[in-house]
Amino acid sequence: MQGTIVQIGKYYPPHIGGMETHIRDLVSGLSGSEDVRVIVAGDSNRGRIDHLDGAIITRVPTFGVLASMPITPTLPWELMKVKPALVHVHVPHPAAAFAIVLARYRGPLVIMHQSDTLGRKYLKKISDPFVNAMMRRADRIIVASERYLSSSEEVAPFKARCRVIPMGINIDKEREDVGVESAKVVQEYGQRLVLAVGRLVSYKGFIHLLEAMRMVDATLMLVGTGPLDAALKQSAQDFGVSHKVKFLGRVDDLQKYYRASSIFVLPSVSRAEAFGLVQLEAMAAGLPVVNTDLNSGVPEVSLNGVTGITVPPENAYSLAQAINTLLEDAALRQRMGDAGKVRVHREFSPRLMIARTMKLYEEVLLERQSRRSETT
Repeated sequence: MQGTIVQIGKYYPPHIGGMETHIRDLVSGLSGSEDVRVIVAGDSNRGRIDHLDGAIITRVPTFGVLASMPITPTLPWELMKVKPALVHVHVPHPAAAFAIVLARYRGPLVIMHQSDTLGRKYLKKISDPFVNAMMRRADRIIVASERYLSSSEEVAPFKARCRVIPMGINIDKEREDVGVESAKVVQEYGQRLVLAVGRLVSYKGFIHLLEAMRMVDATLMLVGTGPLDAALKQSAQDFGVSHKVKFLGRVDDLQKYYRASSIFVLPSVSRAEAFGLVQLEAMAAGLPVVNTDLNSGVPEVSLNGVTGITVPPENAYSLAQAINTLLEDAALRQRMGDAGKVRVHREFSPRLMIARTMKLYEEVLLERQSRRSETT
């Protein structure tokens, strides 16, 4: 492909999150053969340019956050400076929609629709006209699962331009010392370990997992930070489970915790959890997954009865029952864990995701070229 591919997202690593991980993996795969630039929010009101993963990362000045949206007034100007061959926007990200419209960008446009914008009704009144304008301009809209495509109200008007490309994940090679480090985790917390990872926000459903721990004889390791930190710790006390719940906060290297654990739990309760990328990390580590039957891509990642157990959302009893079933059956854990490893490598490899994305880019560019030819 001739020209620059621009990726626009909210943030870029070292920021932690599913969108950030996906963009990094996409950039790492593309930059070996393409000129890739990334435009994201920075950490302060002073911009910065980094060179990471084979790409130029422009972190634009950011003046606070409104309803989870970074305020980045210079984003349109950064886009106009690049003159890209193709722009790939990762949403939800209203500031990117503002940039596309204000920069009057009408070139090839691909949108990765990671999830609908839920709640934030006051922000949506301002942002929806821009978001809708961007969606109308898009040549293609990527969604990560068939289930999300069929249930999303936001992409429904543009379904003919939608394509399903599941997310991929780079699997870090296990460090040589991970066995020693995981043994220390087991020594500190015990043999029966349940792991959960995610931002401490309401849609993750951790309150129901804490309640479920009343019925589980094991230790829960909860990794993550967020606005509900204090409230969840209080809930653990209220449920009488604080002695068997370990709030680990931010953890940059999860390998030893995956290796030490018996089960991974994703107890999310709303479609804000559109895919659950962290399930892939757990599956790659050989852990069976307990997830919830959301109307999103979550149950399409870890399959009920194959790589784990899927339960109704907001149901502490069902969570506990699934966890206990796996804790008491080592053969079942092994079988589902092995199946998870196979599924990740077969269906969710970054190589496959990159190939599918590049094919989509080429389809968009050829379509644009064909339209130009017809008008000349």
